[in-house]
Amino acid sequence: MKVGGMNRARIQTHDHRLNRLVHSWGQFRCALLAIVLLTIAIRLPSLLHPAPIDDEAVYSVVANEVVDGGRPYVDAVERKPPLLFWTYASVFEVAGKFNWRALHAVALLWTLGTMAGLYAIGRGLFDRATGLVAALLYSLFQAWGTWKNLAFNGEMLMNLPIVWAWAIAFRRTSRPWRPELFAAGVLLCAAFLLKQPAAIAAVPLGFYLLLPNYRASRGLTWTASLIHAGSLTLGFFGALSVVALVLWKQSILGDAFYWSVTNHSIAHFFWDRGIRSTLIFFGECMPLLIAAVVSWRNRRGIWAERSAERTALTGLCVVSAIGATAGARFYPHYYIQLLPPLALLAAPYFARLWSGKMAPQHWLLRPRITQAWLALTVMAFAVAHLIGLVPQKQPSQSGRYLREHSSPKDRIFVWGQDSSIYLEARRRPACRYILTFPLTGYVFGGPLPGVDTRKWILPGAWSTLQQDFAKHPPAYILALQTGSSARYPVRDFPILANLLAEQYEQVAQTKEGAVYRMRSLGPKQFVNGNLASCLMPDGLAISAERCR
Repeated sequence: MKVGGMNRARIQTHDHRLNRLVHSWGQFRCALLAIVLLTIAIRLPSLLHPAPIDDEAVYSVVANEVVDGGRPYVDAVERKPPLLFWTYASVFEVAGKFNWRALHAVALLWTLGTMAGLYAIGRGLFDRATGLVAALLYSLFQAWGTWKNLAFNGEMLMNLPIVWAWAIAFRRTSRPWRPELFAAGVLLCAAFLLKQPAAIAAVPLGFYLLLPNYRASRGLTWTASLIHAGSLTLGFFGALSVVALVLWKQSILGDAFYWSVTNHSIAHFFWDRGIRSTLIFFGECMPLLIAAVVSWRNRRGIWAERSAERTALTGLCVVSAIGATAGARFYPHYYIQLLPPLALLAAPYFARLWSGKMAPQHWLLRPRITQAWLALTVMAFAVAHLIGLVPQKQPSQSGRYLREHSSPKDRIFVWGQDSSIYLEARRRPACRYILTFPLTGYVFGGPLPGVDTRKWILPGAWSTLQQDFAKHPPAYILALQTGSSARYPVRDFPILANLLAEQYEQVAQTKEGAVYRMRSLGPKQFVNGNLASCLMPDGLAISAERCR
């Protein structure tokens, strides 16, 4: 009887544990599904948007040139690293050019992939609940504040490989040889080739592998720690060498280095924008920042057994802040790179707070208040996204006109800083300068009253424009800079002004600017009588005096 009773007790205990496990697994699946559905809802405005969002326009123009057999930097100039354009081109190769819903669906999957990496880190360091909260926080704040942050931009792109590189490095193992760290180095290199500031994320991770606490927590020797850091470094520079070889084979290595690295010298530091953007970020992401700070300060509680990881994440926050300021322009999307380390620091605190394992230190941090605060934040972001995106749905008058009046084989040229016209017209650019900053000296970040930016015109840029026009003359030229308030009116740039006067006629005036169409020319045309001229294919001619 006694033995039978003991067996029944064991069976009941086993059944109870099994029921708890099943119940816990069911709760986890429900929570996971809820987070995924919430992420889809947050990004729904972009999924339904029928046009590129913000920076997606210029990236897509370059990617479409790649799809059509061109090369970045020589057929279409943009200052991002090559992997970003190759990623876009891959999407368009599969889904078709101008397929914006497919691009935005990839952006959703990319976001979910980053969230999966944050979950893996949170679960590895703490538990499943912490991993879910880390993923949730990234989902809530990734598109913070403005509709432009819904774009498939460089910061979103680079966060995915960064997070997974850190997930690999944070794995608990005592092996003296960790070949997976080579893969982590490759991922960090991929992040750098998607957006330049990502390279700085490799620095704190490399130091993490050399920390005494890292070795002590894993029972490693100094030699093993050096091998780990070496594997990470070898993966980074090995991948970088392979990509450099590919660029060299395409004869664009020098151009890629110039446009993605050298050309980013800071012409002006926008302090006013920096202060304003930083204060807005702090205000809109306050719950995340407060939880991250409170968690970070609890070094003897939450992070007592994970001091090396706390130090590494602190370093990642610092270098991410440096990356956000490095461009000196403080656009809202620059701050997206801060979100992974902030989410990972805040997640263990929120997980303990919401489960009742930790008492709030202030009434503002009570579970119901923090949850309501986060819910209101999401709703405010949703309103901002909708208000911003709705006016962007319709193509511009200029884009519609050029699409209706030109043939698919025609090339066009847009004078100004709006590359979306090429996409709306569905016409290829006649010049590599799809944004005309090399021709005008335009400084990204905002107007500079009283500053003549023409001193920053790229040497040789106008000769390059003439060479590109010689290869494929523009059937139409759209001058966005018109009117008395124009910052870069065509009349201030004689080569383009004379070309329009001699070879083009204005055929339309839209809200955006003036549309010019090329006149029909014979095979040869001389300008100003006996003056020699710069003769170009298809009869395009510019006088020698004006070429100079």
